[in-house]
Formats: sequence, structure tokens, C-alpha cells
Amino acid sequence: MVRTLGLRSWHFQSAALGSVALCTILWMRAAGLDQEERGNAERRAIFVGLWVPTLWQIGESLRDVE
Repeated sequence: MVRTLGLRSWHFQSAALGSVALCTILWMRAAGLDQEERGNAERRAIFVGLWVPTLWQIGESLRDVE
């Protein structure tokens, strides 16, 4: 189904690398917040960081099919 949408393996691998960058930016931004807001910002960064293995694995699976 993913291939019928025109998505290729490098799309998902690029998205995985992009989520690493986004996670890092969110984590660095959390350091500048006060203690009350920092917890929520750090959880957001961790949530985005959890996307990386999923996106990378989808890309690897598509690469095997290609």
C-alpha cells in the first residue's frame, strides 16, 4: 500500500533522520523552560524520539522489496 502512494525507502529513512533532529531541538528547547513546563517538553521530545526506529524499519522493509 505504501508503494502505491509513491513512497520509497529513502522517504522513510529521511523522515527518521528528521525526527532525530526534531527530537534534539525539542530537548534543547526544554532546557530553557522553567521547571513546571520542562517535564511536558521533555516528554514531547522523547515521544518524537520514539518515531525513529519505526520509520527506519519501514524504510528498510521497503528497501528489501525494491
